[in-house]
Amino acid sequence: MAANMIDLNCDMGESFGVYKLGMDEEVINYISSANIACGFHAGDHNVMQNTVRIAAENEAGIGAHPAFPDLNGFGRRKMDIDLEEIKNLITYQIGALSAFAKARNRDLQHVKPHGALYNMASRNYDLAAAAAGAVKKIDEDLIFVALGGTKLYKAAEDVGLRVAFEAFADRAYSDDGTLASRSKEGAVLQDPRVIKKRVVKMITENEVRTISGNIISVNPDTICVHGDNPEALEIVREVVKEIKKSGIEIRPMAEFL
Repeated sequence: MAANMIDLNCDMGESFGVYKLGMDEEVINYISSANIACGFHAGDHNVMQNTVRIAAENEAGIGAHPAFPDLNGFGRRKMDIDLEEIKNLITYQIGALSAFAKARNRDLQHVKPHGALYNMASRNYDLAAAAAGAVKKIDEDLIFVALGGTKLYKAAEDVGLRVAFEAFADRAYSDDGTLASRSKEGAVLQDPRVIKKRVVKMITENEVRTISGNIISVNPDTICVHGDNPEALEIVREVVKEIKKSGIEIRPMAEFL
């Protein structure tokens, strides 16, 4: 993290057809980078276009949020997919979102894998290397967003990408630094008062308490808040207020990485 500067990212564009998910139009006012679904776990051509539009209008960094082809499971189900196909899936999704960005005279800032792809690649180096390698071939200037200290983070470093160390505002951690499974009680935090204090502690003291009560080190460049959390808007408002109160500026990651 740059001195007194942090990026705040949110997963967006996860509506589909007539189905609306998240509070994108409200949350976009508080974040600095948007991870936009590319149609495989959520989103469609109209949603992608509109989400790119609101991100551009709010000067938020635009990022692709590629996933497994899993609309029914919202990209959260594990899949056993050949590594070459993984590369093609990621290339396809980044290409689609990049076209919408270019139509707005914008470039993509970053790529952040979604859901099961992100979690599996955090533990599996071969999968992580396939994902990072696909991004490098598309555009070596893209920032790769990864959970710090994981195989996904290392693989992105190994291929020579700029990597943003991501920490999560509203998700519990396991002792190994990965995210606790959503099936565990307490895996998703919902109290804005707890979350905002936790976020500032991660930024200023570089530590976070795990779901089992232990302390692990973090050094975030970007903090993720989830727009599909029922308390999303209140959480992001409180987090932004607490970050600014601590003298930290919220800026898109490309401005300091």
